[in-house]
Amino acid sequence: MLGVFFVIIAGLLWAVDTLIRYPLLFSGISAERIVFTEHLFLVMIFIPLLIRDRKVLWQTKISSVFYFIVIGVFGSAIGTLCFTKAFTMINPSLVILLQKLQPIVSFTLASFFLGEKMKKPFLCWAGVALLGGLLISSPDILPGLSNFDFKMGFLSQTAMMGYLLTMVAVVSWGASTVFGKKLTAQGLDEGHIMGGRFLFGFIFMAFYAYANKSLMHFDWQALVWGKILLMVLLSGLLGMYFYYKGLKTISARVCAIAEMFFPLSAVAINWVFLGAKLTPVQMIGAGLLTLGSAVIQLKHY
Repeated sequence: MLGVFFVIIAGLLWAVDTLIRYPLLFSGISAERIVFTEHLFLVMIFIPLLIRDRKVLWQTKISSVFYFIVIGVFGSAIGTLCFTKAFTMINPSLVILLQKLQPIVSFTLASFFLGEKMKKPFLCWAGVALLGGLLISSPDILPGLSNFDFKMGFLSQTAMMGYLLTMVAVVSWGASTVFGKKLTAQGLDEGHIMGGRFLFGFIFMAFYAYANKSLMHFDWQALVWGKILLMVLLSGLLGMYFYYKGLKTISARVCAIAEMFFPLSAVAINWVFLGAKLTPVQMIGAGLLTLGSAVIQLKHY
């Protein structure tokens, strides 16, 4: 139960991050700049740890390199870039709706790569939690879908690319949960996993930045750098620390359920700081998500 609590704390920190991240994006700063700068700061923070413990890291299995590529290149860099880019190519409501497939991806990969058994009771209560997560996000999904013309542009080249980018993000994040669990099972601590994740993510972003120089003009004010540094501390350091501390003690499938508390945390943050009202549907969704998660934990499904 403590592991689930840690993952929920991580989700809360990621939700606080959105109060800073989205205003930066809407102000015209590209996602590429933000993600690159975050990884730059994080690598600078973790390089001393990686150098100090290099002997421990060299003794890890060869397979660990692949796992770090999955959680770093895909989970930390590509997933974030694809998800953000998809918002500019298709209806944002569709992006949010497709993102709800992420737990299913995690369940499938956990069964295949970790041998986690998905018994019928777990699937039933996971379905309850998934429904709850969908209801929580319904105010972001339904208005956009109700005004969306499915006949015009639904299968256009731009739309198809938007769907593809969204699914790449979904699979990247789902796989990141599973292969992050693989690394915790090898005995690596939170600092080593985070350091490797951010290092591989930064290596990818460095090549990406070089290939897309037009997107990487660092002509920001000190306030912008300060906001990104704050995001690094909140979602990068604290968020990922609690996430991997929790993942170490619970299964990947249970972690995927706990991750669904992120949108609930985001709704709560908006309610507290922005005065956004909670709808009855969202309250029902929160109840279903909590019920499904609690039963899975208490019954050890």
